[in-house]
This record gives sequence, C-alpha cells and structure tokens, in this order.
Amino acid sequence: MPVSREATAWAMQLLLDQQPDETLVDLHSNGYNSLEELRTTFLQTDEAKKLFQTANGAQWGDGRIQKGDGYTIPPFLLRRPAHENVPWQFAEPSIENPVTQLCTSEQMQTQHYKDICTRLELDPAVVHRKIWEFVYIVSALEARGMLAPGRRGLGFGTGQEPLPSVFAQAGVQVTATDAPADLDFSAAWEKSAQWSNGLDSLWRPAIVDREVFFDRVQFRPADMNNIPTDLKDFDFCWSACCFEHLGSIRMGLDFLHNSLATLKPGGVSVQTTEFNLGSDTDTLDVPGLAVFLKRDIEQVMHELIEEGHSVEPLNTWPGALPVDEHIDLPPYSEPHLKLLLAGQLTTSIGLIITKKM
Repeated sequence: MPVSREATAWAMQLLLDQQPDETLVDLHSNGYNSLEELRTTFLQTDEAKKLFQTANGAQWGDGRIQKGDGYTIPPFLLRRPAHENVPWQFAEPSIENPVTQLCTSEQMQTQHYKDICTRLELDPAVVHRKIWEFVYIVSALEARGMLAPGRRGLGFGTGQEPLPSVFAQAGVQVTATDAPADLDFSAAWEKSAQWSNGLDSLWRPAIVDREVFFDRVQFRPADMNNIPTDLKDFDFCWSACCFEHLGSIRMGLDFLHNSLATLKPGGVSVQTTEFNLGSDTDTLDVPGLAVFLKRDIEQVMHELIEEGHSVEPLNTWPGALPVDEHIDLPPYSEPHLKLLLAGQLTTSIGLIITKKM
C-alpha cells in the first residue's frame, strides 16, 4: 500500500525539522511503497538539498557557528551506510543496551544512567559528554557480562578516569595503560590531569578499598600505535576519547583493528571518540586530533565485519530534546554534549566490537 499523504507530511517534517510546504507534500504523496523508500529518494531531490542548504548552510556549510545557533539534523545522518553489510538504525538510543551510538541527553534521563553515575562517583546532573562516555563503557561491558569476578580488562589511555576503580570493585583484574612519558603528547595531557604514570593517580578511594584496588589493578605504559605483543588474552578492552589523538584518522581506525589482538576470541572492545556532526566530507585530520566522519566509522565497521568480527549497529540519532540543540562554544561550559572543536561540530560516539571466535 502506498505511503499516505499524512504519513508523507509527518516523515518530511521529521526529515526537514520544519513544516513542509503543502505543494511539496502533494508532489511526494502516494508515490512510495514505504517510508524508507520515501526517505531515501526524497533526500536525493533538488528540493530537499535546497531546503537543507537554506536551513543548515550557515551552521555547517561554512563553519560560521555563532553563539545561540541551534543544531538541526543534517541529511547525511539519515542516510544508510554505503556498505550494505554495515548494520544501521536511526532511532532514540538505549543506554541500557547500547549499540554504536552518539551521545544524547535522552540517555542521561534514565535511571540506569543515573545508577552508573553513582557507582562512578559522578554527578548525573552534570550534562557533559565525558560522563556519558564513562557510563556508556560501563553499560556496554556490563550488558555483555564482562564486569564479573575472574574477567580481565585492558584500558588504553586511562589517564585519571574512574573506570579502573569501578572494574576492580566488580572483581575484574585490570591492566591500565597510558602513553609512555617520552611521547610528545604525554606532557600536555599530564598538565590537564588526563595522563597517568601509575596506580596512585588512578585509585578512587570512594569507589573501592585501597587493598582491593592494588590487588586487582596494575599499570604499565603502552603506545596505542604500537601495542606491546604481551598484552593479550583479555576478556575486554576499552578507551575513552583517546584514539583520535594517535596521529590521523587512519591511525585511529587501525587502532580499532589492533586492539582486538589483545583479546580472547569472543572478547569485547568498547571505544569512544570524536564524531563529526556537521559534515560527512570535511573534517579535522591533523597529528594531534582527528574528528571522525560518519563514513570513517562506516568504513572501519565494514572492514571489521569483512574480517569476521561483529559490530553493534551504527545508530546516528543525534538527540531530540532542547539540550541536544545546544552547541557549546569555547570557553566550554554546560551543557557540553555538542561542541565546536577546532572549527568542527562534534559529539562523542561509542563503538562496540566483538572479536571473532
């Protein structure tokens, strides 16, 4: 049965984030057999491209984002991946059962999110993507049975984050790593309290007893571009916004491949990083920082699937509450979910990869 006029008007309003012109609705009514066919075809029309350019061009077409500008959904987030083997969805994401998804405020409203914040000794009322990243990692691992006595976890670029303490409290044997002190970016991270050189800076006494922590957690330096070969046979590994600093987009994607060598068959890799919300063609790719495009995430998912690994579906829903429309500009404050970072409109994305058996 063809898509009705009412359904066409509703779908077009969702796509355009504005009330569509009645003539445009009439033109596209009863011509499609499904909403998916309508969405895919309509986004390729000149009418849609002109409307998106008019509505969004000043925001991410030329980078001139000003204070007070609000975020609306660009068309590339609504498009299916070019690789047919990459699973994809566009719907409000769940923090209870996370997939490969973006940071959104809806997830922060749930009791599950607040409960994990309590375990992390973090305030759930603070609307910040870094807190979301920690909660996402905990939730993804817990949903896959990884946070249990006898499990072994490997953290990359752990800095002074609370995750090793939470994992130790759960009974996990943890190896926490950070960049060797002789790497160029270690000094900069140390100044910002994002770099660690030992267990003392990782222990959170409000989360886990000292004796338990020092019995279950060990620390060693490790270069994420050259992972020591003796780091292996772990049940899971993780990093929170680290692999965008490895030198380039390709080096960051290579890390996702290489991290799997540290895992047992069936082991889980959970990683968060920077995601470009404003473009799928132009981004930042310099030695100190890479902002990954949707097509970059799709490409590495395709590669991993081709190698026999499993990846959770890519969900590009960017949030629909008023706080999700806020773009944080330097100097950053709150809410801090979407931000202008070195000229790029970004948020955080989490990826979940299961190593082939």
